[in-house]
Amino acid sequence: MTSGRLNALARLAQGPARLVYGNRASQIYLAVVAATAVFVAVDTLFVHHDDASFAGVWLFFLAAPTVFLFFAGGSMIGESFASSSAFGYVALVASVLIQAAAVGAFVRLLSDRPGHARTPREA
Repeated sequence: MTSGRLNALARLAQGPARLVYGNRASQIYLAVVAATAVFVAVDTLFVHHDDASFAGVWLFFLAAPTVFLFFAGGSMIGESFASSSAFGYVALVASVLIQAAAVGAFVRLLSDRPGHARTPREA
């Protein structure tokens, strides 16, 4: 890779992508979502239910409110578009990433307060 590409990757790591995974709160949120997704997958694939399972609802609760905004926007485009499973998966993943970035921005906002004493990392 050229140094220009490396610099671009370094800038990306310092920019918006860092809000998604660069702090402990966002990492915990993403870990909870991943654990819930594993639970939903196991429940869907390996557990027999006589009735419908509501395990998948937990993923939508974790992605709320942005997932519902995606669904509202998708229904404005067209009902067949919004009801496709591909749109649902993309909306769910995008919503989780937006929520993780929002959590990261909130943590950054709280940690960069004026008058907030910071300790040097070298000490």
